[in-house]
Amino acid sequence: MKPLPASSGDLLADRRADYAEALFASHDYVDAAALMLGALELAPGWTLGWFRLGEMQEAAGDLDAAAHAWTMALKLDPADRPGSALKLALIGKAPVAAAPPSAFVEALFDHYAPNFDTSLVEKLDYRVPEYLDEAIRAQDNRRFRLALDLGCGTGLMGERLRPIADRLEGFDISAAMLRKAERKGVYDRLGKADLQQFSYDGPAPDLVTAADVFMYVGALEAIVATVAGLLAADGLFAFSVEKLSGPDGFALQPSRRYAHSEPYVRAVLSANGFSVLSLAERVIRQDRREPVAGLIVVAGR
Repeated sequence: MKPLPASSGDLLADRRADYAEALFASHDYVDAAALMLGALELAPGWTLGWFRLGEMQEAAGDLDAAAHAWTMALKLDPADRPGSALKLALIGKAPVAAAPPSAFVEALFDHYAPNFDTSLVEKLDYRVPEYLDEAIRAQDNRRFRLALDLGCGTGLMGERLRPIADRLEGFDISAAMLRKAERKGVYDRLGKADLQQFSYDGPAPDLVTAADVFMYVGALEAIVATVAGLLAADGLFAFSVEKLSGPDGFALQPSRRYAHSEPYVRAVLSANGFSVLSLAERVIRQDRREPVAGLIVVAGR
């Protein structure tokens, strides 16, 4: 996917935006927003500028102005690579969608790809592949004929699966992530795929994994039904979610990730013919130095 330009294309507008960022870093949110608005008067077609203005206005407490800025960004980029619709939903100016914009997820992970492993594992103490590996091996320590790694990213889960899978295939929405995964040499096949519209025409896998993926999917009914339809009769489905406390099924978080409740996860699995073989609550990463609770799930047909 072609990234949105970080520059406005206007030297003076970029200079004003830089000054605005300096004010924002000093917590002078009102003046930062005013200066960014001035930059956009010079470059009104700058999508990322409008998105950033919205963030500054949100920090300044002017949610109506932030909503206008994010609406402008959405008009300029209807595919919504910045994720403006999610921001509008979080401030109550739009309904919460059942799924994030696919273009937002793709752009996000294309951007993360160069430093993904270092940032996630070393800085955020990301543990999902380790926990899923332990949970899968606890199911009779079996070996798998064919494993599909959905949302494979750079291959962190694939590295765990390779020793226990005769054939391993990975799928991800981000071409940049797939290029990094290919360099690791752990997959027999890699493919670009949007999990919101995923299909698979190969032989039935006996293991499907989704490590730290469903927080960028939202509603799980469609993807769980897809996995149920392609998984072998003796297959396992292993995945993680961020845990949502409370009665709701799933909800958009300020991080622009979705969290899912345990009752919702169990209900969706049951509706698609799965039994929960193991489910454990674990701290799956840090976010702004705060632990993020997740659920590590293994289900079988």
